[in-house]
Amino acid sequence: MSNFHTPVLLNEAIEGLNICKNGTYVDATFGGGGHSKLIISKLLKGKLIGFDQDKAALVNSFDDDNRFIMINKNFKYLKEELLNLNIHSIDGLIADLGVSSHHFTDNQRGFSLKYDSKLDMRMDHDLEFDAAYILNNYNAKNLSRIFREHADFHSPNFIVKSIINHREKKLITTTFELKELFTASVSNKHENKFFARLFQAIRIEVNDELSALKELLNQALEILNPSGRLVVISYHSLEDKIVKNFMKFGHFLNSPVKDFFGNPSFSFKLINRKPIVPSYHEIKLNNRARSAKLRVCEKL
Repeated sequence: MSNFHTPVLLNEAIEGLNICKNGTYVDATFGGGGHSKLIISKLLKGKLIGFDQDKAALVNSFDDDNRFIMINKNFKYLKEELLNLNIHSIDGLIADLGVSSHHFTDNQRGFSLKYDSKLDMRMDHDLEFDAAYILNNYNAKNLSRIFREHADFHSPNFIVKSIINHREKKLITTTFELKELFTASVSNKHENKFFARLFQAIRIEVNDELSALKELLNQALEILNPSGRLVVISYHSLEDKIVKNFMKFGHFLNSPVKDFFGNPSFSFKLINRKPIVPSYHEIKLNNRARSAKLRVCEKL
C-alpha cells in the first residue's frame, strides 16, 4: 500500500476520529488504504466503509475482512451509497484530500509535471471530459475563471492568451506541450511553483473537486451521530478555507447562523482550534506531506 500512497498525519488523524470499537466509520478517500488499515485495527464489531472513485485503488481493498465495505464512487455520493447499505448514521468520517502518490507516479494520466503524457487528469476514468478537452474547448472567460478560482492566479490573462493562441494552430494534447507554452515567460526560479498551480487548477476543474468537497461536508453533517467526528486533511488554501468555515460555522460563509433572538448557532465543536501540521520528521520521510493541514471537529 505504501507504494500507492503514504498516509499523511496517520496517527494524528485516527486519534482525531476517537474510534469506538463497535462504531460505523467512513474513509471517504481510501486510496492506498493506509488510514483505513489503522481504523480497522481498532474495530471489534464495528464497520468501515471506504470510498474511492479511482478503480486503481480497488487493489488495496480489504476484501477478506467482513468489517469493511469498498465503494468505487466519488465521495459526493456518500449518503446515497450508505442508504443502499441500510446505513443511516455514522460515528466518524475521515477525508484525506491529497492526490495519491500513485497518481503522480503513473506516467500515463497527466497528473505529474515530470512525464510527457496525455493530458487526462481524471480521477475517475468514466468522467466525460479530461484536461485536454478543457484546454482546447473552454472559452477565455471559463479558462480565466479556473486559473483565478482554483489556483489564485490574480491576472491569468497571459495564461489564457497563450493557450488560445496555440490551440488555434494545434491542439494541446500532452503535459509537455502545455509546459512548452510558458517556458519562455516563466523563470527557472519560479517554474515549479507556477506549473504546480497551473496543473492544480486544471485538475480541480476536471474532477469538480471543490463542489464535491462541499457536497461531502454537507452530507457528513446530516449523517454524523451526535459526538461523531469529522476529520479532514487538506493541502491547499482553497480546500482548507472551505473545511475551516464549515467546521466553524456549519456552512461555507465566514459567519455563524443566528437564531430568532440573534444568538449564534453552531453544528460542531472544534477539537483543534488551529490545524495540525506534519512534523519535521514526517516531512523528511514524505515531502508530499509538507502542505498538509489536519482539522477535526465533533458534531453537537
